[in-house]
Amino acid sequence: MTAARLTVDPRFPIGAVRRRLFGGFVEHLGRHVYDGIYEPGHAEADEQGFRRDVLELVRELGVSMIRYPGGNFVSGFRWEDSVGPREQRPRRLDLAWHSTETNEVGLHEFADWLDKAGSELMLAVNLGTRGVLEALDLLEYSNVPGGTALSQQRIDNGRAEPFDVRVWCLGNEMDGPWQLGHRSADDYGTLAAQTAKGMRQMDPSIELVVCGSSGAAMPTFGEWEREVLTHTYDDVDMISCHAYYQEHDGDIDSFLASAVDMDRFIEAVVATADHVGAVRGSDKKIDISFDEWNVWYIDRVEAVKPTAIDDWPIAPRLLEDVYSAVDAVVFGSLLILLLTHADRVASASLAQLVNVIAPIMTEPGGPAWRGRRRSSPSRSRRASRRATRFVCGSKRPRSTRPSTARCRRWMPWPRMTPRRAQPRSSSCIAVAATRSSSRSTSAAWARSRSRRLMCCTTTTPTPATRSTTPSGWGRRRSRRASPTASCTSPSRPSRGRHWRCVAWADGRGGRSRRHPCTSLSAPLR
Repeated sequence: MTAARLTVDPRFPIGAVRRRLFGGFVEHLGRHVYDGIYEPGHAEADEQGFRRDVLELVRELGVSMIRYPGGNFVSGFRWEDSVGPREQRPRRLDLAWHSTETNEVGLHEFADWLDKAGSELMLAVNLGTRGVLEALDLLEYSNVPGGTALSQQRIDNGRAEPFDVRVWCLGNEMDGPWQLGHRSADDYGTLAAQTAKGMRQMDPSIELVVCGSSGAAMPTFGEWEREVLTHTYDDVDMISCHAYYQEHDGDIDSFLASAVDMDRFIEAVVATADHVGAVRGSDKKIDISFDEWNVWYIDRVEAVKPTAIDDWPIAPRLLEDVYSAVDAVVFGSLLILLLTHADRVASASLAQLVNVIAPIMTEPGGPAWRGRRRSSPSRSRRASRRATRFVCGSKRPRSTRPSTARCRRWMPWPRMTPRRAQPRSSSCIAVAATRSSSRSTSAAWARSRSRRLMCCTTTTPTPATRSTTPSGWGRRRSRRASPTASCTSPSRPSRGRHWRCVAWADGRGGRSRRHPCTSLSAPLR
């Protein structure tokens, strides 16, 4: 077994871990707000229409600060629409996500929800289709205690005390051509600097975040940061970073190393910011607000476009990814990486919080739950469901034959208690727990030998597989002849005998796959 050594020396600290690193993000997108945090007719709804079960899960996460209201949504957002009596608020078309915004939940309602959740507000201003004056109006409405027209309007709308928003985002992803009001770095830097100067004249105590690149893969990355900070260096406190990761073409090894890319991203932005500071002869340090990060399978997203002039749904189902254990491992590694850069990453926001690429999921009129993989009833009727958890000690490439790798120990799948467990010293590739439907042979075996573990030994010399018909247990076939076969053995499993396993089926009658024997593997899909 490979030994690891960790040395901790308190004389060399990186930096204090700031509470704002554990932030979130709520955007008016899909079912995030409506049918997510807000559902007036639900049995768990409080007097304001917010779901208590969702609030409880948000409190459980301990989210420190939440960025609102976007996101791409903010570049078409008119904040005046979100205040005042609900019955007088106009409905607007949201061009970013091709839906209808009812404005039932606005600035006042969301601030009340944050009070219940115990979180701080990070507010974004629209610099896509609006400018300096609208940002100043929103700041006056939010932070000035009273004595002005806009602060009095807030009081008349039911909020005597100011919202006292401390952190403000100057637009969103203005480098992206998908952004409403997309600008060049020079144009955006000029506008952001003007807005920042005006906002600081009104409230010098606020913290401002200027837009960095929307991803390290953007063609303008690096140069965008340099030019924007050249305009805004003296007027802002942080520059934003956004990063999303996904598994591409089954390359799980690269996916598990996503934190390496995030590390390079942060280092590059820090170096660029410090370069601008050095050119200006400034002792000031620009921190990073990593205000969008998560695992997001962007390749699964289809372009959401209206099919007709009247096709603008309310709260459509968008970006509702369902995550696996491997996604959770990557997520954890990204969070750890953010902590290792605590000296320069001052704030971070998990994107997003409820239903939309989120850790919390809900159903209209139904339950709320912690986001995880859920089986599909229709799929379970059609074919078997198979889940495998691997804890392999070898870090060999995917092409390595199963007979060359060994596991540190077997690990049963949760809630799968075997009748007999193989000893920890057994040499095996993986341990799998199988649950299947009545339409497959493996289902019949699983029912007759409920919750038995299959431990794959390293002694199999040939890649033979087993027939999938009930009468074919005693015969062998080639891999091509049995695309859904999973394991082979000279006879049915008997007491004390290990399974010899060389391939895994996808559980739906599809092609079989050789066990990759990497350091971690996702459940087969």
